[in-house]
Amino acid sequence: MTEIGGSSLDGAKLQGPLARLLRPLVRLAIRSGVTFPALTDLLRELYVNVAEHEFALPSKSQTDSRVSLLTGIHRKEVSRLRGAGAPVNVVPVAVSRTSRILARWLADPAFTDADGRPLPLPRSSEDGSPSFDALVESVTRDVRPRVVLDEWRDRGLVTRDPSDRIVLSESAFVPQSGSDQQLYYLGRNLHDHIAAAVTNVESPQPRFLERAVHYDGLSHDVAAMLEQRSRDVAIDALQTVNRDAHAAATPQESGSWRWIFGVYVYAEEVVDDESIDAAANAGPSRENGKPGDEGT
Repeated sequence: MTEIGGSSLDGAKLQGPLARLLRPLVRLAIRSGVTFPALTDLLRELYVNVAEHEFALPSKSQTDSRVSLLTGIHRKEVSRLRGAGAPVNVVPVAVSRTSRILARWLADPAFTDADGRPLPLPRSSEDGSPSFDALVESVTRDVRPRVVLDEWRDRGLVTRDPSDRIVLSESAFVPQSGSDQQLYYLGRNLHDHIAAAVTNVESPQPRFLERAVHYDGLSHDVAAMLEQRSRDVAIDALQTVNRDAHAAATPQESGSWRWIFGVYVYAEEVVDDESIDAAANAGPSRENGKPGDEGT
């Protein structure tokens, strides 16, 4: 049992959840050529960085000795690594620009129909009506709309309809596999989900909504049906809160806070014998399939 910063957590109990959380990341690391020594170097830097900046005592300078005590890393290594650590909040310019333009196209009433769907847009307009050029220029003037259009067409984010209007593609909602955009959101979305869950674990009362509905012992067809249904519900929810956020985030309401609303869907076949036996014994009962809080 350790007590740091006023909270008391059982490190032994935490190892099981950590192993489950890290397993898919380790799989991704291995497939991507990130070796164990490289990952340990990164973890060592992060341990020092987090201890240095988030566990300092009030009104006292953080010392190498205290960081060493908190992390278990030798003091000479701490001295070498302090000030290191990859920036975790830097948004690539292209990712930020694309996200902001897409968010406006999906939320601004000037660029959506009565049902909230993104309108097909002409390339330009001389009478002030909605156009792709006007959309891009409403978000940024650092890059010409034609450059954005060429980039998006190359990436398959937009197509042209028979009337030569620019249409947002379904692929715009799904970053290309292995792209800079997808890897950026891998880090951002997982960070925020984990940060919400950790905050709830450390707090006397859960602060953030972090819940999941889960059913075990399902057939493949039922799991596939539920996956598709949850996708549809999730997309509706995301588009609704995007419109709400666009309407509320006016220049008059600017500040230093950020907010995120995320959802995820996952399904898999249980392959280990122990889990298969447990699922077979329990079956898809109401008790086995009740909504649950993950980590809260």
